[in-house]
Amino acid sequence: MIETIEHQSLKWQHITNASEEDYRYLLEEYQFHPLDIEDCRGTNQRPKIDEYDDYYFLILHFPYFDKGNKFIRIREVKIFWGRDFIISLDRSHWVVKQLFDEIKDDLSEGDESTQEKLSSSDLLLYHILERLMKETFTLIMRVGAEVDLINYDIFNKRARSIIELISITRRNIILLNTTFKPQLRVLHMFESGGVKGFVNPEVLDMEDYWGNILDLYQKMFDSIEDYGELIEGLSKTFDSLQANKTNDIMMVLTYFSTIMLPLTVITGLFGMNVDFPFTTSTTAFWIIVGAMAIVTAILFFFFINNNRRR
Repeated sequence: MIETIEHQSLKWQHITNASEEDYRYLLEEYQFHPLDIEDCRGTNQRPKIDEYDDYYFLILHFPYFDKGNKFIRIREVKIFWGRDFIISLDRSHWVVKQLFDEIKDDLSEGDESTQEKLSSSDLLLYHILERLMKETFTLIMRVGAEVDLINYDIFNKRARSIIELISITRRNIILLNTTFKPQLRVLHMFESGGVKGFVNPEVLDMEDYWGNILDLYQKMFDSIEDYGELIEGLSKTFDSLQANKTNDIMMVLTYFSTIMLPLTVITGLFGMNVDFPFTTSTTAFWIIVGAMAIVTAILFFFFINNNRRR
């Protein structure tokens, strides 16, 4: 289904559940390149901007949380951008559809700020990218909050939950990093002049707008790299803490085994079925027990003093 917003000479069309008929419409009505249409049919495309004489074709990637609100997924944003039109496809990020509905409602109410957004295709594309950037920034701030939570809980005793949270957060950060890095080069094309757009610079200079998009994107990318270094450091710290706890447990078990060893030897000796001194004496049992208690006390105080020296 094709939904359309029209204001003056500008048209924004959003295609939901694109069918072959919709793709034929794009080919016949706008004469888009067949390879671009093929890219619209497919998934897992790399971020890019294809430039033609009368339009641009953009594929950008933006993250979102899955239904479980735990793992980050990536959604492709595919947009045809011409002088007097913007065409977004149904597989775009849900923010695009949300903005489309908002502008459609505001336009019917005569909102002047919305009419300004529709003054040119360049400005409309800017507002689409800006909304996507803000939504992504909120997501990254949540990832940062999870890193802070790990930093706070890492010294608690909830080892299993911390391991799970570290694994999930690290996976999300790696996915964000691999998504943002190749796309940074694409967005640099806007500010560097590689993407000229269609609006007359004397009427509206878009350089500052594209610079704002790039600055926000660079800020998010820097945050992702910082969170990546933090999660690696926290992971190593957590591993060290767990190793120290394991060493403490092994030390206690070693002390216990060392104390029990001479006692086991004594009881083993007197448990043999041979004659020993004092075997007929009624006080022999208490003498043996006393000797074992003395050995236990000596070893116990030895280990206590050894721990204090450490």
